[in-house]
Amino acid sequence: MTVRSSAAIAIGAFLRARRDALSPLEVGLHPTPGRRRARGLRREEAAYICGISTTWYTWLEQGRDVSCSAATLGRIATALRLTTAERVYLFELAGLKDPQTPRRLYDIIPAAVLTMPEQVKAPCYVLDRLWNVCTANAPARLLFGEWLNGDAPNLLRYVFLSSGARDFLNDWEQSARRVLAEFRADSVHGEKGQVESLIETLRAGNPEFDRLWHDQAVLSREGGARRFRHPTDGILNFDQTTLIFATWPQYKLVTLTPTPPASNAPDI
Repeated sequence: MTVRSSAAIAIGAFLRARRDALSPLEVGLHPTPGRRRARGLRREEAAYICGISTTWYTWLEQGRDVSCSAATLGRIATALRLTTAERVYLFELAGLKDPQTPRRLYDIIPAAVLTMPEQVKAPCYVLDRLWNVCTANAPARLLFGEWLNGDAPNLLRYVFLSSGARDFLNDWEQSARRVLAEFRADSVHGEKGQVESLIETLRAGNPEFDRLWHDQAVLSREGGARRFRHPTDGILNFDQTTLIFATWPQYKLVTLTPTPPASNAPDI
């Protein structure tokens, strides 16, 4: 990929600042005797620890329109000891997907995410990139009993593999189409192998999933009116709101506020 000029300039300035903030000893280099003119690493030292040529690294810092792969950018981020936030920022500037997303960004669910639903009175739950439920409050577990009280609850598995979903969702076909279109939009940010494994499981478990998946529909998960057929409470209407955590964008907080009955509300 060739980085656009405006982004290339921003990347160059960012890399220069990060290089200036590092000393040779921090990256395992032994500085040569004598006075150093650079505050931090020299460009040739930065290029060396990144495993690229000094000329190419210099062009990158100068903001030239050079071709930069995600793998190369990842080596630079690792060599310059970028923090999680700095690494994410660098890849966002370049418009590239990090091939080795920092483990602590995606694998460890922050306490602030896990405890958030308990601070909400209405039904509330948190989904990850695969739409697994990470946590849910008591009102949500009362509302979505079969789904949320099972082992390792997943929204797509519930919609397409649970017979109870067809009774609980007021219009299963409409809900299934929308949920799948929303997941497709979200799936490009997930780990490829995990997404493909989930899709194959759903294909094997329900032919209707395969039919709807091939429609190639894409939607944002924006919320709106929802209607459910609860086994004991009857028809229930809600207004759904979905929020993305700014610090942890791989998690989405879903809340359902009770509303008066509506004649044409979809589900989930």
